[in-house]
Amino acid sequence: MPKNNLQTINSLIKKDKIEIIDLKAIDLSGRLHHISLPVNDNVMTKLIKEGVGFDGSSYGFRKVENSDMILIPDLDTAVIDLFRDAPTLSFYSNIFLTNEKRSRFSQDGRYLAKQAEELLKKTTGTDASMWGPEFEFYIFSKVNYDTRTATSYYTVEHAEEFYKKAYHAANPFDIYDDFRDEACKLLSKFRINVKYHHHEVGERGQQEIETYFSDLLTTADNIVTAKYVLFNFARQKDLFITFMPKPMYQQAGNGMHLHMFLTKKGKNAFYKKGAYGNLNDLAFYFIGGLLKHAPALSAFTNPSTNSYKRLVPGYEAPVALTYGQGNRASAIRIPKYISNPDEVRFEYRPPDATANPYLCLSAMLLAGIDGVVNKIDPVKEGFGPYDKNFLDDETKHKIQMLPRNLSDALDALEVDHEFLRRGNIFTDELLDQWVKIKNEEIQSIGTMPHPFEYKMYFNL
Repeated sequence: MPKNNLQTINSLIKKDKIEIIDLKAIDLSGRLHHISLPVNDNVMTKLIKEGVGFDGSSYGFRKVENSDMILIPDLDTAVIDLFRDAPTLSFYSNIFLTNEKRSRFSQDGRYLAKQAEELLKKTTGTDASMWGPEFEFYIFSKVNYDTRTATSYYTVEHAEEFYKKAYHAANPFDIYDDFRDEACKLLSKFRINVKYHHHEVGERGQQEIETYFSDLLTTADNIVTAKYVLFNFARQKDLFITFMPKPMYQQAGNGMHLHMFLTKKGKNAFYKKGAYGNLNDLAFYFIGGLLKHAPALSAFTNPSTNSYKRLVPGYEAPVALTYGQGNRASAIRIPKYISNPDEVRFEYRPPDATANPYLCLSAMLLAGIDGVVNKIDPVKEGFGPYDKNFLDDETKHKIQMLPRNLSDALDALEVDHEFLRRGNIFTDELLDQWVKIKNEEIQSIGTMPHPFEYKMYFNL
């Protein structure tokens, strides 16, 4: 049931002496945008009824000649924005068309997420999908970068430098534990509950924060919010953070591992005591769908050229289309330490935070639904289980791998996308626009000389 209505929001505005209403939304690529409105007596009434017009083409959505759209706040997402000087009440927005019916915009990620959850109920008989993301990121003390016609460079300075053994490092060597403590307190004020935080494997300042489970739409909202909070908090501390999948050469990459399970009547719908990983047939069909469609999924779970600098064998990178309880090179890992039936789950390890979280999670859900509907058995498909270091033995040549670059991922999407069109959730227009945007990124980077190419070829 909705938590907020116009009356409760207006009461909140009055109680907290709110001066600014802020509407947030992300563009198609996943970048956050906002528009602010000073408070007056009718501001919320007008917003709910009429919304705020904006140029959808500037969000990467539609052609310029048909780009007028409307933002309307989702009242249930109301939160005080602690990074504004003026008292500000922030909302995530739903996107509507300017037609007579004021229809929902089919490419709006928040709309896709809701549609995907409804399809899950209809096709599987379950109630909801629950998601728990891990955020990996680097903290740098100074960053400079630029690319021009005659210049291309980046430099980073890092206050931490381990010689291996950085994972779960203790202070005083883990110098950002206080930063993470404070960040977690801030996240809680934005209604994001943190499970734990720690230093990650990366020896030059890599961190991890893991959050508790929420439904698909809330989780996608939380991913956007968590990045917003961490970027702003780092700016306050005169630090620089990045979620780039591979920001440093020969250092561990940043993933956004996604733990997930389904629920039915409030209970974990994946649980079966004594089975492999305590997972039932529903869970394994879901796993089968994820792994079968993983190459095409990569276009949404790993949608940047930088993503594939992380997805390389040798850095615990989840490049193998397998599942198991042991090897972290598998795309799907079933945690062995879970004893609570309510928390039995698997972890999909390839995604990273360059993804549009609404599209990423919705696409994953649709792949899993396809696995359930078509009873895709991951054992029969050759996906596992593998509980050992299969990359070093005779089975290596039998194992399928993720795409090696974004271009290959887009090729896989072109071949395999019908599962995304189930229920017309990913429309042809959306898929075409996504491929167009990503090919433009590939073209831009592919024609730019790389600094390392100077080192390799300038004097050849």
